Amino acid sequence: MHWPERGSRMLRPVHRTVIATVVGIAAVIIVFLNAGPALAHGFSSTVYANITAGDEGHIRTKLGLEYDLLVVSAADYEDDDSLFDAGTAAFDAGDPEGQAAALDTHAASVAKYVTERFSVTSRGEVCKPTQVGGVTIGQQEGVPYADLLLDWTCPERADEHEVRSALFPDGETYVKGTKTIVTYEIDGRSGSAALDAGSPSFSTAQAWYERFREFFVLGAEHLLTGIDHILFLLALIAGSRRLREIVLAATSFTLAHSVTFMLAALGLVNVPASVVEPIIALSIAVVAGWHLWGVWRRGDRATELETAGRGHFNLDRAGWIRLGVVFCFGLVHGLGFAGALGIDEAWSWTLLWSLLVFNVGIETVQLAIIAVVFPLLILLRRRAPKIGLWATGVVSAGVSLMGLIWFVQRLSGS
Repeated sequence: MHWPERGSRMLRPVHRTVIATVVGIAAVIIVFLNAGPALAHGFSSTVYANITAGDEGHIRTKLGLEYDLLVVSAADYEDDDSLFDAGTAAFDAGDPEGQAAALDTHAASVAKYVTERFSVTSRGEVCKPTQVGGVTIGQQEGVPYADLLLDWTCPERADEHEVRSALFPDGETYVKGTKTIVTYEIDGRSGSAALDAGSPSFSTAQAWYERFREFFVLGAEHLLTGIDHILFLLALIAGSRRLREIVLAATSFTLAHSVTFMLAALGLVNVPASVVEPIIALSIAVVAGWHLWGVWRRGDRATELETAGRGHFNLDRAGWIRLGVVFCFGLVHGLGFAGALGIDEAWSWTLLWSLLVFNVGIETVQLAIIAVVFPLLILLRRRAPKIGLWATGVVSAGVSLMGLIWFVQRLSGS
């Protein structure tokens, strides 16, 4: 597109400022990445527990635990150096059979670590655990998980049980904020629960609204602690020119990720994390870069409609394209939310209503952030248009660079 000479002169300082901003933010981000810990695997962990009625009145639990975390924690707790050596060697080699063998060889250390942090009680009496068979190795979110079967013998039969989990606590310093996602079908009841340090136990007799509250909080915390989703939302806010656009973008994103989230929960869609995570990072870079490109190309007119609005939503061509892009990326983010709960098994049917509440928790925080940030942005744009433009440009530049760095890291598996 050809701009008049006056427009070209006006855009030159814009280009110089954009370049300086990008370079400065890139330097800050590189320093941040080099100084801080990895933002992906190892920061937090999720334990999966499936509880059913076993043979002869036993309670059977199937625990899914992050393999390398289990090795390090159990070896440290029991001072079992040979478990650490054998377990980490098998992990580094990517050898599932070797990983299972390392845990089975040191079954006493592993079982003691687990059963002193995970328990089942009946009427206040602790049930006695017995390991069933050997450990099997699977995967969750692209990392090895150890599946451990335990049968619990309770002093007397009861129509309700309490389950407590304190696995991988913050005090071990290996991870922070471990969640235990429980599904159960015992005592004539079925349901699900989300346990953490603040709420480490639940009873199979608890009310439905108590379970839903736990998943609502879990969804809210997931968005608040998920820096990639927060940055994607900030990119949407920064690039929206008016209230209608951010509402439509947020609605489009919500509908899209709800679709894939529920399809994953029903077992109809299962995409590996190795594919989902790089695309999420790329989506952050693209959505943020979209606004930065508009600032580069149109300067002070970047917040204006390029043509008259079309249709009931009064969007111009750029607005419609952006809406479509956001919807497509929202589909991928839904798979990311599903991956956070390890949704790739048939038991996800049991979690269906709890997952809907988890999704509501995500949306509540998302809307709260928009309700706080976007009015402030509109006020800044009206009172000081140039400062508002450059503020969103700086945010978009930083978010886009961060997304590109994550994209390269996740694509390379680092």
